[in-house]
Order: sequence, then C-alpha cells, then structure tokens
Amino acid sequence: MKKFGLATSTILTASLLMIGAPVAFAQADDGEIIVTAQKREQALQDVPAAVSVVSGEDISPAVATVDQLLTTVPTLNFRRGGTPLDSSLFLRGVGTINFSIAAEPSVSTVVDGVVMGRAGEAFGDLYDIERIEVLRGPQGTLFGKNASAGVLNIITQRPGAEYGGTLSLSAFEGNEIRGRFAVDLPFSETLRARVSGFAGQYDGNINNLFDGDPINGYERWGVRSVVEWEAAPNLTWTFIGDYRRTFDNGTGEIIGTSPTAGANQAALLSLLSGVRLAGDETREVRHNLISQSKEDGWGLSAQADYELANGMTLTSITAYREWDIYGIREGDWLDRPAAYVGNAFAQLHDYGPQSNTTFTQEVRLTSPGDQPLQYVLGGFFYSADATRTFTRDVTVCSATTLAVNGTGLAPCAPGFSTFVSGSSSATFGSEFTNWAVFGDASYDLTERFTLLGGLRFASDELSVFHDRTPSLVALPGIRTDTTGFRDSTDATNVTGRLGVQYDFTPDVTGYATYSRGYKGPAYNVFFNQTAQQRNVIEGEDVDAYEAGLKTDLFNGGLILNAAVYRAEYSNFQANSFDTLNGVVITRLTNAGEISSTGFELDAIVRPTDALTFTGGVAYNDAQIERFRAADGSLSSARAGERIALAPEWKYTIAADYLLEPANLPFTVRFNTQYAYTSEQFSDLGINPALRIDSFGIWDAQVTFADVEDRFRVSLIGRNLTDESFASLITPGGPGGALRYQIPREADRYYGVSFQTNF
Repeated sequence: MKKFGLATSTILTASLLMIGAPVAFAQADDGEIIVTAQKREQALQDVPAAVSVVSGEDISPAVATVDQLLTTVPTLNFRRGGTPLDSSLFLRGVGTINFSIAAEPSVSTVVDGVVMGRAGEAFGDLYDIERIEVLRGPQGTLFGKNASAGVLNIITQRPGAEYGGTLSLSAFEGNEIRGRFAVDLPFSETLRARVSGFAGQYDGNINNLFDGDPINGYERWGVRSVVEWEAAPNLTWTFIGDYRRTFDNGTGEIIGTSPTAGANQAALLSLLSGVRLAGDETREVRHNLISQSKEDGWGLSAQADYELANGMTLTSITAYREWDIYGIREGDWLDRPAAYVGNAFAQLHDYGPQSNTTFTQEVRLTSPGDQPLQYVLGGFFYSADATRTFTRDVTVCSATTLAVNGTGLAPCAPGFSTFVSGSSSATFGSEFTNWAVFGDASYDLTERFTLLGGLRFASDELSVFHDRTPSLVALPGIRTDTTGFRDSTDATNVTGRLGVQYDFTPDVTGYATYSRGYKGPAYNVFFNQTAQQRNVIEGEDVDAYEAGLKTDLFNGGLILNAAVYRAEYSNFQANSFDTLNGVVITRLTNAGEISSTGFELDAIVRPTDALTFTGGVAYNDAQIERFRAADGSLSSARAGERIALAPEWKYTIAADYLLEPANLPFTVRFNTQYAYTSEQFSDLGINPALRIDSFGIWDAQVTFADVEDRFRVSLIGRNLTDESFASLITPGGPGGALRYQIPREADRYYGVSFQTNF
C-alpha cells in the first residue's frame, strides 16, 4: 500500500517520550513504525484503522501497569476492579464493568496473537514489551466478538541476534521497588531465545487504622521465555511460555463519605473513628479483614509462519492458558464483628477461588504486501471454562447485657453479647465456545483510490451452572434457599467493514469507513443469584462510522491527524446498581441503546532534531439513547444522559528535549507530560453522588545516559501537583456511605531508576 495510504488517527506520543535510546519496536528501513494491527506487518501509516502506538521504552521504568499508561492514549480508560477478574478497559467511552463469570469484555486484550479471556490477565506487570497497539472502534472482522469497542494488542520483545541483555532497578516512595531483566541467547543462526522477568513490591497508599499497616500494595513476580526457530528457509516457529504470581494487598477502595443511615449515623461514625471522610482525599480505612487477591497464571503458545511459493504466508497460532485467583473481600467495611444489636451492622466477609482455562487456535493466509489486492483469510476457535466458588460469612449480634449508649443503640462486645453466625456458598461456572471464519481485503483501484472490505461469520455457544449451599439461618447478605440452575444459549452473527481511502497528495490522505461489531450473549451469574435472574443477556451489536484526515508535512516536522466518528450500540450490555438480600450488587443487563460520538486530534511538532512537542485531544459524547432498567435496579438513567466512565474531554500535551553536551561523555534527556480528564460518572446516568471530578496529572523525568547507552539513571516525578482523584465511586458502604477507589497515581511520588545494557 502507499506510504501515506490511510488516514489513521494516530498518537505517537509514546514513541517520542523515550529516555535516550532508539525506538524499541520494529521499524522499516526508512524509519517508519511497523505494526501488526491488521494481522500483517505494515507501516503504521498504512493501517486502515484508528491506531495508537506506545513503545516499550515508555513502559519502563516509570510505567508498570495499564492504569499508569492511560495518560499516553486520550481515548483509553481503565477501571480496576475488586479483583483482576473485574478490571475493564474502555475505548471511546465504551466498555463493560464485568462482574459476571459468564460475560466478556467490550475491549479485547491480545498478547502475541493470543486472545485473553479477561483484561486483568495481561496486566500483572508490563515488562519486556516491544509495543502496545491501541485499535479504537469495533474490530469485529479480524479480532472477533469481544472487540466491539476496540482492541489492546500487546507485542512482547523478540530474541536478538547477539548475546546481550538489560537489567533495571527502580525505587519509588512508599517502599515501592521494581526489578526487570532480559537476556538474548542466540544459540545459532537459526535458533535463538530471550528470557525476561520482573519482580516488584509496594506497601500501598491507604492506611488501615485497625492494625496500622498500609494496604493497596502488591507483591509480584513473573518470567517469560521466547524461542524462535528457523526450521527451514520458509518456515519459522515461535514458542512462548510465561508464568506470573501476584499478590494484591487491597483494592484501594475506601469509605469516602459520612453514613446516611439516619438514627444509626452516629453509631457508624463512631465505628469509623480516626477515618478522615474526605471523598477522594480519604486515605484511611478500618478493616479487620484485608481485601486481597492472589493470582497464579501461566500460558504456552506456538506460532508457525510458513512462506508459500507464491509469496503468501500461512500462519498458525495455538495457545493454552490457565489463570487461578483466590479472592478475599471485606464486605462490611468495618473493623469489628457486629458492633451493635441488630442486623444494621452485620459483619460480611467474602472469599473463594476462581479457575480459568482458555484454548485458542487461529489459522490464517496472508497475501503478499506489494500487490493491488491484499487480503487476509482465516479461521478461529476459542474455548474458555471458568469456575468460581464464593463463600460469605455473616455475623450479627442478637442480644447484649450492655446498656444503650449515646448512639441510641445497644453496643455489643465479646463476653457481654450473643453473636449469631451463618455461612452460604455458591459454586458457579461458564463455558464459552466460539468459532469463526473471516476475510479482510483492500484493493487499489488507482494509485490514489483504495477500496476496503471485510467479513466475519461467528458462532457462539455459552452454557452456565449455579449450585448453592445455603445458610441455615436467615441473615443479611445471604439466602437460605437451595436454588440452582443450568442453562445454555447459542447465537450466530456476521460482522464486517466497508471503506474507502483517497490520497489527495503523497502527504495528505482522507478515509471513510463503516464497520459492524458484535459481542456475544451472556448470563448474569453471581453469588446471590436467584432463579428469576437467570435470563440470557442478548448479544450486543454496534454500527460504527468514521472519517478522517491525515497529514505528514515538512519531512516529518509536522504530523497532524484528525478523525470523527459515531458508533451506535443496540442491546448494550451494562451493569447497574441494585440491592439483593440487603446488599448493594451490580447487575448485568441489556440496558438498551447507546451512542458514542466524537472527534480525535493528534499532533507532533519537531522544531529541531533535539526538541519534540506532542499532543492529543479527544472529545467524546457517549450517551444513552434508550434505557431499559433491570427489575429492582437503583439506576435512574434516562435517554440523553451519559454512560458510565465516559469523560467528555481528555487531552495530553508533552515535550521532549535531548541535550548532548559536546565536551561530556553523557547525554541528558528531559521530558514532561500533562494529561487532563474531564468529569465522568460511575453509573449509567447523571447521579451527582457518583460523579468523578475532573483531574489533571503532570509527570516529569530526566535521564542521564552515557553516549554508548550502557548505563542510564532516571529521576522520575509522578503527579507533581499532588492531584487526588478516584477511578470509581460506588454505593454499598456502611449506612449508605459511598466507596471510592483510589489508584496509585492519585498521590504525588518520586523515584529513581538505574538501567544497564550489556
């Protein structure tokens, strides 16, 4: 295709915010960035989709997790859940907050060509990454049913042709320490390997007044091995194996507002003694059970690339993954069992394991890249099994000999009171099976005019089960019935795209596309589910329209890209808040119809070889067109209101300057970045109590490196203005209080990183 053949709305910010080293991902001979967003190697400027690229250099050392990456791509949002299972990605205002074991994301996460079952499976630590490609908008043709809003395509580093490696150590405030390594092992001209790994720990930024220890920290480590074998001149095998273990100490969730429980408010405030209830500025909790999650995950994949005599390439990717999680959750948010007589302040403690296995197989045929007609034909198979056991222990105080105090309630204490306990468990699971055939093509009618098209047929089968061990006594948050069920559903769907591109000049290109995306059916399977809530949630459809203009002027001195889009979703799968057995839950439902309309503008300005300015702005109007509330839903959403976690404005501006003193044996690199996010809401509709205020994050970094890039020392500052913010606000705290989720990036901190290349 032509060098400037397609107008992608591209953010290259990350590729320019490097710390004194060459670009870490593949480049063509002329310096163009090579990506695989269309499942073939192409120059980024030739990809017929809106794509942002983040280089591996920008992920280390200051960035370790995907939520720290958000400032780089304005259209990307990430919501960290109570466990990694519940974490969700959002693109252009659309995503799924997903607690059900039988539902899938709207933004697909793909690592080295392998589809992850959940976004959280890929984000233990971002280490040894070559690049991350963010594909915005529906990607149903090439990536399938769980890409109705977009794709996060992660490509890890490949083995080098020479012995060598890198080692980095980083230390940040809060006793946060990270270490990473990578070693290239070329055994021969045809066989080479790369071994990499990471380890890190962080105490946390939330103080638990119950024992004085911090929470919201982590302990993580993992390894990855990549082996490339050129078995024949036209056959290459790539084998990848990885393992990681993660312990997350808390979820960053705090009680940020005063209880609203009327006569019980004073009692609740006394139980929260010492906690400064200051919204997103709160940094204290009182928990006698520490919410945490323990993960073990591993996977194996084998990719074969066979070059046929006619120039076509046959590719096969086979992968198997396992992901096990054990979660513990503080459900009452207080530090003592049943402090008063009655059920209002019952103690709720939740725990249990979940196991996940996935198997995927993809086969595709790719045409040569130097012909007017280019195409990719393929088939895909996906099988995923998940089983979860969830147990809730409840303790209430039924009687006491202690006198009523100033709160108006009778306090309870061991030795003076009678405590009643109950427990209920549920084991539930899901099995997804999907197969698809697809084709995608472009055809150059003339040197300037190109037609684009693609089609995918998919078949889905989903089965679920739910078994319950009931409580012997009726207590808040648990049930005494033995209701269980088994159910299944299936569906077929056709997705695709049509588009055109026109090169006005070699440096200015316009494009327009229509695409249809799809997300498969689901069930709302969770702990306290009743037989009445077992109805199937229909598949989600999206029709998306996009047009754009892309320019590359003054020999790369000015790059300016613009895109406008509109996406219309029907049967939108969304969570809304609800109550069940006296406990606030989230319920997945077909919420109705939504739309996402907006524009994106990205710019790169290079006044000199040493100085680069980059920026990106995204406007998004994601709103409800027609709303269907689930029975019992607490949501008051109406047509015309905004959808959850969809800020109207996001922008990023950055500067990068390289100083190369003539008389000194080292270079100095300065870079700084400011990222702004406007207000957003945690639930469907405009509920003022669940509004996340706008915030801006300013980061800066200075790096010293010897001229041969053998050693680097970086001084890092994150959130320099100490801007506090919440990534999520939810009901369900004691006495009607609101819970705030506080990320690591909500506090200012500094760090230093040392890296050696050998």
